[in-house]
Amino acid sequence: MSHHRPPGAASGAGAGAPRPVLVPAVRVPERRGTEAALLAAAVLISVYGYVNVGLARHSSVPRGAAEYGAALAVLAAVAHLAVRWRAGYADPLLLPIALLLNGLGLVLIYRLDLETPGNAAAPTQMVWSTLGIGLFVAVVVLLRDHRVLARYAYVSMAVALVLMVVPIFFPAINGARIWIRLGALSFQPGEFAKILLAVFFAAYLAANRHALAYTGRTLFGRLRLPTGRALGPILVVWAVSIGVLVLETDLGTSLLFFGVFVFLLYVATGRTGWIVIGLLLAAAGAYAVSTVEPHVHSRVDNWLHPFASIAAGQGAGQLAQSLFAFGGGGLLGTGLGRGHSILIGFAVKSDFVLATPGEELGLTGLAAIFLLYTLLVARGYRAGVAVRDPFGRLLAVGLASIVVLQVFVIAGGVMGLIPLTGMAMPFLAQGGSSVVTNWIIVALLVRLSDSARAPRPLTADTGEIAAVRPVEDDER
Repeated sequence: MSHHRPPGAASGAGAGAPRPVLVPAVRVPERRGTEAALLAAAVLISVYGYVNVGLARHSSVPRGAAEYGAALAVLAAVAHLAVRWRAGYADPLLLPIALLLNGLGLVLIYRLDLETPGNAAAPTQMVWSTLGIGLFVAVVVLLRDHRVLARYAYVSMAVALVLMVVPIFFPAINGARIWIRLGALSFQPGEFAKILLAVFFAAYLAANRHALAYTGRTLFGRLRLPTGRALGPILVVWAVSIGVLVLETDLGTSLLFFGVFVFLLYVATGRTGWIVIGLLLAAAGAYAVSTVEPHVHSRVDNWLHPFASIAAGQGAGQLAQSLFAFGGGGLLGTGLGRGHSILIGFAVKSDFVLATPGEELGLTGLAAIFLLYTLLVARGYRAGVAVRDPFGRLLAVGLASIVVLQVFVIAGGVMGLIPLTGMAMPFLAQGGSSVVTNWIIVALLVRLSDSARAPRPLTADTGEIAAVRPVEDDER
């Protein structure tokens, strides 16, 4: 490679000074064709699952298979065109993975609707999915620069707190005050609050990450704890999360709210002391509330003794039926449409929806679903590593961490690893609020990945130079 002197550089540079080399810009492939092919595959897999359910249950192709496939294909095409138009350098895996998970969720809900013909949820879920993809398109098209969101950090925090407090004034549903019900319409405002809180946390920590870094004591060798003054923000957030847990009796939202903040603290400062303090505070708060709040205590008790109701002659509870479903699935499952997860009861389409693929697709199918979530989160983290501003980096990590925490607490709950929570599995579970907010999360990750992968602006001098690096002595 020939060495060029940049315009305006002195010709008499010292012999020991590094000589700058101008590196030509490298064209970054957009890979929108890859995205289109993966979207087509996601639609075909979803339609195949829909048809498979009909063949297993009635030995015929279900009547609405063509309409379902056409609707999903149209939604995929609209979302793809929006990404191609406004986010040409976005990660090509994010949208197809989200569409495939959403399509599989619709298949699972349709399959469970066959067991409850008087309570069909798949058509409504399709409407919510359409709205979610519509908001995905709106975010991708209208949000040209993610850094604009940092200007509204405190507004986001205020709105998020209002959304989290409002359900307290509405009647509890299944023991938790996390819903707002207006006639036949109900939604979960905490789902929208999590995105606003991620924006606030990212903006706050990007502006204060140096002040929150370690200046305190060292314990247990290399474990570093922050100062008492720096502990203030985490104690405030911990107190608010405990307040949510007490007033709304919602363990899932409390864990998500506090966990995302602690994780972003670690990413912003690089101090493991934040993780240790976060785990200790979360454990202490959960233990204290579980001893005084009956609803939370009952969930912990059911987790510790899932088969107690069977021993008492009262039949299997929800968690026991879920464990039976996972156990009955084995390695390859009973076959889509041939399981008995409906015995779980009213929450089989929402909190316990993962038990259906666990039984009917087996360990193999469940591992494939978890791999999809892993890829989605990994691409989100990759965007966070590559994006160039601190706010964007923390926002990408925060949004991906929301998905991680949701999958962990839900899967862990239905598998008996941790106490049950009232959260919905991203894209799979019945719930309009959940599917809409998760599509917004994917849209923001698409925007961030586009910012990360887009080529840097060329210099104004030649239009061919992207960066300058010094030439080391061994290259001369």
